[in-house]
Amino acid sequence: MIRAFVAALLACALGAPAGAETVAITGGRVVTVAGGGDIAKGTVLVRDGRIVAVGANVAVPPDARIIDATGKVVTPGLVASGTALGLIEVRTVEATDDRGSGAPGLSAAFDAGYGLNPDSMLIPVARLGGITRAIATPAYNDRPGRELLFAGQAAAVVLDGTPMLMRRGVAMVLEMGDAGAERAGGARAAELVALRAIFAEVRDYKIRRAAYDRGETRSYTLSRSDLEALIPVVEGRMPLLVSVNRASDIRDVLEMARSERLKLILEGASEGWRVAPDIAAAGVPVLVTPVENTPASFEALGATLTNARRLAEAGVTVAIQGNGNHREREMRYNAGNAVANGLDWRAGLAAITINPARIFGLADRIGSLEPGKDGDVVVWDGDPLDTLSRPIAVLIRGVPQPMQSRATELRDRYLPGVLPPANGDKP
Repeated sequence: MIRAFVAALLACALGAPAGAETVAITGGRVVTVAGGGDIAKGTVLVRDGRIVAVGANVAVPPDARIIDATGKVVTPGLVASGTALGLIEVRTVEATDDRGSGAPGLSAAFDAGYGLNPDSMLIPVARLGGITRAIATPAYNDRPGRELLFAGQAAAVVLDGTPMLMRRGVAMVLEMGDAGAERAGGARAAELVALRAIFAEVRDYKIRRAAYDRGETRSYTLSRSDLEALIPVVEGRMPLLVSVNRASDIRDVLEMARSERLKLILEGASEGWRVAPDIAAAGVPVLVTPVENTPASFEALGATLTNARRLAEAGVTVAIQGNGNHREREMRYNAGNAVANGLDWRAGLAAITINPARIFGLADRIGSLEPGKDGDVVVWDGDPLDTLSRPIAVLIRGVPQPMQSRATELRDRYLPGVLPPANGDKP
């Protein structure tokens, strides 16, 4: 009995984040991004890091901390996908860039869930853009002679200054199109052939592990750690996150995923609108940056600001990305841009909340305001997709976050000495 009691106490302690309390966000327009729709003057009640009630007539406990959201908009925390938050600090300083490995025998086994830095100065900046969770995604470290095809495994992370890891192995990252072809020897066909050969090797290794340990198998292209890492991919348990843009390349990827029975996520897809019915029929979601509208390369000649809207209209699940690791806070601006070009407003908000949560298998925890989910809540002073709006409160797992970053501290320190005094007053 005593042992069971102690175990229960430990479970409670480990389940609630440090600093968790009962918090009630009251009086705001609550956009649940769930079946409950919008609540004109609603309350979101969070206890011990979890949402326990959402509605118009929620009883607020007397010991609750009140956040008055009257006249404000309340949404779930935003989810950034395809970022490197926690993996990079200064782009030009190699020692601060942990996005990828140049090791010749490490590709698919590289795990972005290791080496995360919760003290990165980029995290408070992203958080002030309403971002509470992210998909930390590895990148290629293309040292001379390194021709391994996979960048590694993405991880889901939390941006509250605590140990960041939420879930490992939410996707295996692969580049195709121009960059992938170059890595495979200079031709798209070479990469497609190499990938099919690798998947066949992984399946062979999976059933012959014991023989492999005895040295009784032929040599494989990849190391043992890479082969092990790819088993969940060939089994369809871990999605393959493929960066690809050209319409014909997208068709090739869809066919490969179909024949290899892979779970697929597309990223980029500048010409995705051209093959939107094919993507929708395959049930494949897409991560897009909807402000890409110029033919920056031959594989993106069809880039258009209407890409997100056309994909969504075809029935594709769309998630909207930011503008790079140091500009993830602009993700909501990109969603607003997609809405300005025809995407439904609620679809735009879903594209930065519940859709990325669903795509990466996290919708049981985050992405919408529903009882039982983590208490990631943002209170906005206006439309969250409007560039002039700002968060007035950000909660992660029920804990109000600091509303400062290094950038705001520098602003507050130096701006008064730059601006002229108001109303002619002397400084």
